[in-house]
Amino acid sequence: MTQNAAVADLLEEMADRLEAMDVEYKPRAYRRAAENIRGHPADVAGLVAEGEDAVREIEGVGDAIAEKVVEYVETGTIEELEELRAELPADIGALTRVEGVGPKTVGDLYRELGVETLDDLEAAAEAGEIQDVKGFGPKTEQNILEGIAFARESHGRELLGEGRPLADRIINHLEAESAVERAEPAGSLRRWKPTIGDVDVLVSSDEPGTVFEAFTSWDGTDRVIEAGEAKASVRADGLRVDLRVVDPDEFGAALQYFTGNRDHNVRVRNRAIERGLTMNEYGVFDISGLSEEERDEAGPRAGERVASESERGMYAAVDLPWIPPELREDRGEVDAAAAGDLPDLVEGPDLRGDLHLHSDWSDGNNTVAEMAEAAAAFGHEYIAITDHATGPGMVGGVGVEDDELLEQVDEVRAVDADADVDVFTGVEANIDAEGGLSVADDVLDELDCVVAAPHAALDGDGTDRLVAAIEHPATDIVGHPTGRQLNQRSGLDLDFETLGKAAAEHGVALEINANPRRLDLRGAAVKQVIEQGATIAIDTDAHRPESYAYIRYGVHTARRGWAEPADVLNTQPASGVRRFLGL
Repeated sequence: MTQNAAVADLLEEMADRLEAMDVEYKPRAYRRAAENIRGHPADVAGLVAEGEDAVREIEGVGDAIAEKVVEYVETGTIEELEELRAELPADIGALTRVEGVGPKTVGDLYRELGVETLDDLEAAAEAGEIQDVKGFGPKTEQNILEGIAFARESHGRELLGEGRPLADRIINHLEAESAVERAEPAGSLRRWKPTIGDVDVLVSSDEPGTVFEAFTSWDGTDRVIEAGEAKASVRADGLRVDLRVVDPDEFGAALQYFTGNRDHNVRVRNRAIERGLTMNEYGVFDISGLSEEERDEAGPRAGERVASESERGMYAAVDLPWIPPELREDRGEVDAAAAGDLPDLVEGPDLRGDLHLHSDWSDGNNTVAEMAEAAAAFGHEYIAITDHATGPGMVGGVGVEDDELLEQVDEVRAVDADADVDVFTGVEANIDAEGGLSVADDVLDELDCVVAAPHAALDGDGTDRLVAAIEHPATDIVGHPTGRQLNQRSGLDLDFETLGKAAAEHGVALEINANPRRLDLRGAAVKQVIEQGATIAIDTDAHRPESYAYIRYGVHTARRGWAEPADVLNTQPASGVRRFLGL
């Protein structure tokens, strides 16, 4: 089992605790190291076995952090982290899930009020004690109180970006077994929901015992929770993984049953009932010739089997075409399928570039040239370098000043001249509280691609604010429009119909930020804005080359929003993007 995620989590916790204690510089170093370790292709445990020098080869991992990685792999703990926990015994992970509560806030409230848990925070807010702490006030206190419910609700939900790679590893492991005929993810994971409860995997096999043995003995398993005759559950990488093994002849039925949400499945089953059929996890059965008593005696497989082996057969049995998994949430997909109006959804190979990227000019890890080279290797035809501008919400002072942006233009143009991809100049400008941009207009005029994004004041209704940013003549893309971070903050409330109309009118794209910690816009919002004629941009917000792979999360989020290739800006060739950007 790779220990990268566990090490990264601990380093991020150290960063938060150091920031809560007002330590400067170190938190950013720990966060950068954590990000690089989390995405590193090699298992850190294997690197530790090679020696500390191998660990230091990970970008951003210096001597001090390498020592801590080695210490954790060899002992299971990091002594300095334990000391920090003792000095600040607050549940910083739970507390910072409350919108508006960052590490510094946790430190302040612990020192002033002794707040250690969500219950402590709620009690202090309800008692009116938070507003009396220097730097806080009644509005902040009320926002914190309102955010506690969301923090509790989000607890226990895992990110798609953590669950899907784990499922991929498990499926690769199982597919190597000769007893396994097919293996697929199921449930919300197969629908590509942004957060999931657990990881569901479905396997078809005539030898379930062999499959369960391979599953429970996998070296990625932390603990076996249960192992029955039809289902087994383990804990791996901190997530619960449920495996079901079914008869190959019934795999399609099980996959259909365990993929759609409850409302989708009920709607499809009702179509079966209307046709004198019954539909369940074992197949579609014609029960028209059976009495109620005969049906009860025969159980769930009563009647003549009509379909079960394939999903397409299951849907065809109720006069429907196959419905893509991302759509199976009862948002009109069954009626659209019946009418022959399902969208021709965008697919990964349709995307030709990425228009929201960062380099070492701001908080990225790599040079402009390195990002361009990696983009070409990834298969992109073009990219835009959109480093952070200065402004509200920027952490650690990593924004690029206006005069530096003009200097960067020269570097990007030089890279563009030699690269195997088209490289656009750009910026990620901050949207202020009134909808203005944090970069001077004369500087914006010199750039190819302006991504305007909210980074501060991320509560309440932000519709007017974002519409004002859309109306700015320099804005090309609105990045991560709500500003949400999954399991951390819900972000702005937006009227997506109004936003979509404004974006369509002004020729501005609305972004699906494919970083699995954001996935913003969410799928339902994508559907709303494209119905108003708005264009979508699917971008990774990559800060290092490895993050180009995030694009698949953005593509599937777009599919959840019924997006077709024509709805997405970066399915166009570079010439089409240039026209959109007015170049």
